[in-house]
Amino acid sequence: MTQKPVVLRGRARHDIDEAIDHYSTVATAAVVLALIDALEATFRQVAEHPASGSPPRYADELALPGLRSLVVKGFPHLVFYVEREADIDVWRVLHAARDIPAWLREPPND
Repeated sequence: MTQKPVVLRGRARHDIDEAIDHYSTVATAAVVLALIDALEATFRQVAEHPASGSPPRYADELALPGLRSLVVKGFPHLVFYVEREADIDVWRVLHAARDIPAWLREPPND
């Protein structure tokens, strides 16, 4: 099975850091480790099966063809990504309760 490398944009890395910081203040270390494990499992799934994410729900609205999302199992977070020829481009990792289109429209810092 061929895997594509997963490339996290700066915003995605920032999103992950914020989620870890949040859980560090409101939950146990075991929950934080579970989040990290769940994120790693999500990235592995996307690397191995890029089409397994939801159909491009926000792709038209945001003019991002091929934008997909995948739920981080056990957590209310979504990984937003685009499959490219050589890799998986992870745009954001957002809490599902956020205004997703507004957060995705933010100008990239990377």
